[in-house]
Amino acid sequence: MAKAGELARLRARLADAEATLRAIRTGEVDTVIVAGKEGSQVFTLEGAEHAYRVLMESMNEGALTLTADKMILYANHCFARMVKCPLEQVTGSSFRRFLSAGDRATLRPLMKRTDKSGSKIQVLLHAGDGSKMPAQISIRPLAKNGGKSATFGMVVTDMTEARRSEEMLRALTHRVVQVQEAEGGRVALELHDNVTQLLCAVLARWAALANKLSARSPREIILAGGSRATAAAISRGEKASRGEVMKLSEMLGQTVEEVQRISRNLRPSVLDELGLVPALRATCTEFAGRTGVSLKLACKPLTVRLPAQGELALYRILQKALENVEKHARARHVTVRLRQRTFVQLTIHDDGIGFDPEHHAARRKGMGGLGLLSMRERATYVGGALKIKSVRGAGTKIEVLIPLPAGATAVNLN
Repeated sequence: MAKAGELARLRARLADAEATLRAIRTGEVDTVIVAGKEGSQVFTLEGAEHAYRVLMESMNEGALTLTADKMILYANHCFARMVKCPLEQVTGSSFRRFLSAGDRATLRPLMKRTDKSGSKIQVLLHAGDGSKMPAQISIRPLAKNGGKSATFGMVVTDMTEARRSEEMLRALTHRVVQVQEAEGGRVALELHDNVTQLLCAVLARWAALANKLSARSPREIILAGGSRATAAAISRGEKASRGEVMKLSEMLGQTVEEVQRISRNLRPSVLDELGLVPALRATCTEFAGRTGVSLKLACKPLTVRLPAQGELALYRILQKALENVEKHARARHVTVRLRQRTFVQLTIHDDGIGFDPEHHAARRKGMGGLGLLSMRERATYVGGALKIKSVRGAGTKIEVLIPLPAGATAVNLN
């Protein structure tokens, strides 16, 4: 009989609990008293009115109300569908059960320092069936319950489609980079085999023509029957002509050098033949000589060689960084460092005017500032990361980290 009575009491308590949960979900109550080690605590479910619940249930995003220790006081059906659990199993449980250990550690301090403006974090929600869903959580503190403990409101956004679109965009960007490199190689070959060869031939013919120009002296002209005035005039004209010929020869030589430089930049043969360090050194030397900007290069010898795509990414990032320095930074000194740890690190630091990264991000949304975006995508493409630190008036520092693959081949340093 005692056991039957105990069973009856347990069933009654279960019925009361289910009735309470139904009342919370339907908005019939707005306060819950939870008994704990420190005594009973009163939790006010602010906004628990029926109209508010209807609004929450109409959202296409998950909506939650949590205690400070992450117990779920309220959850809408959308969140229950996200985590693939019955709503009655979600309400009253801990939000931590849906997070990995790493995401829990990230969320903990974030909730402690969240202000009225709220905070955002991206996590992987662990659903009841074992699947994982990328999500963005927006956290905002609510009024304190009973004047003691705070509650938090959360909006959970499914980022699956956004991640898929981001991956598709990244794949498209990588494909564009590959096509650009292939087309650059083709154009470089055309420049070298056709345009450069023609310019060299024109320069040689022009030099031969310049050597044939008359350099007769006034005495020779007078002996040939000309007057002194005529001799002087002819001599001045020939000197002027030779001067123009020399200027044109110099311009042709500069044109040949510029076409060769463009060809090398389009397809860096030195990178394929000699490796990363000589290619970076050649680029830095050319930049300093052409712009007059002081450049210090510090390259530690690499004991392993990156795959071709990794070397090309670092080479192109350096090119773009130096191009930005030349066009925008107004720098007097640039430092380029390359070193190897468990990754290859490339750092480009200038003492230019710098910029505001937040303003630059806004420009990028308006299709401005694509140079830094392309640098970041190149690093991401080979599994690396790019960091940019810039302060107005204090220069810009760009750091690229490319991981060394497990099968990277050793470089012969002898």
